[in-house]
Amino acid sequence: MRFEMKASRLKSHISNLTSKKVILEVAILNVIPGQEDEFLQAFSKAQKIISGMPGYISHQLKRCMEKTNQFILLVEWEKLTDHTEGFRKSKEYQEWKSLLHHFYDPFPTVEHYE
Repeated sequence: MRFEMKASRLKSHISNLTSKKVILEVAILNVIPGQEDEFLQAFSKAQKIISGMPGYISHQLKRCMEKTNQFILLVEWEKLTDHTEGFRKSKEYQEWKSLLHHFYDPFPTVEHYE
C-alpha cells in the first residue's frame, strides 16, 4: 500500500512537470566563414549573460557538421515574453548584441516553439 501511494505521487509530480509548457527559441546562425573560432570565444562570454536572465531555463549551441560555419542555438524559456520582452529589451541584450551580432551573415531568423 505504501509503495502505491508513493508511485501515485511520483506520477502526479511527473505529470505536473511535463504539463508545464516550455518555450523553445530556435535560431540558425550563419557565421561569416573564417570567424568561427572568434564567434565561439565570444559565445562563451555571451552565454553567461543569457543564462542569468529571468525565465531562462537552458540553452545549447550546436555546430553543423556539413556547414562548419553554421550553428543552431536552442534556448528554453519559461514564457515567450521572457525572451521577446524581458531579454531583448534589457541592457544585457545590448551586451549580447555587441558580442555576437557582427558575426552573422545573413542575420538569423529566430522562431519560437511550444
